[in-house]
Amino acid sequence: MDLSPVVFTTQLRVRYGECDGQKVVFNARYGDFVDVAFTEFLRALGYAEDEGRPLPEMQLVKQTTEWFAPSRNDELLELSVVTTAIGNTSFTVRTEFRQQGDTALRARTETIYVHIEPGEWRKASLPPRLREQLALGTARA
Repeated sequence: MDLSPVVFTTQLRVRYGECDGQKVVFNARYGDFVDVAFTEFLRALGYAEDEGRPLPEMQLVKQTTEWFAPSRNDELLELSVVTTAIGNTSFTVRTEFRQQGDTALRARTETIYVHIEPGEWRKASLPPRLREQLALGTARA
């Protein structure tokens, strides 16, 4: 039985306002793109505010991006999200950016999130359901 995490993929189209004076995606927008992809990843795991299953409380504590090639206005990007590490209170996801239909990486972001106690702003152990889903990925959620 294969227990490796399943890679989740979503798409987004680069909009004109997300590009800088060099006519490429402004570097700060990649953080926005990661947030969109991660939200869709959580939705695929079964967390959806509009369906009464609220998202776990978490904070981003570290995010590192490497760029390999520019993305431009109106390109359709594929963002792949996979869990790469799970700790007691935190977990790490990797997001990879590619132009639709291309295997070459445009960028790669590693993000560390910490689960927090709602309303108390302190670290808390990952809920067992979230831990299991992060470990297995969306296809087995």
